[in-house]
Amino acid sequence: MIADLPRCNTHARALLDRAAAYAHLSVSEFVLSHALASAEKVVQQQESITLKPEDFAAFLAMLDASATPNAALQEALRQHDTRVVL
Repeated sequence: MIADLPRCNTHARALLDRAAAYAHLSVSEFVLSHALASAEKVVQQQESITLKPEDFAAFLAMLDASATPNAALQEALRQHDTRVVL
């Protein structure tokens, strides 16, 4: 419920008012823009993977390397060829 949300105290409100004024925004615009920027940062941190340059180079090398199919993959392909008719 909205009534259960915490309210900002006098000091917090005064700080938000000052910051919004410096940014030439309303308090609502200031709070929303900074909340959105923070939300984007959190989502990016949770949904992206960052590799060190040497790890990224190793990853790319593995992608470029030709893989030899193991016995299980070869059997799966054989079964596919006998079961699927094109």
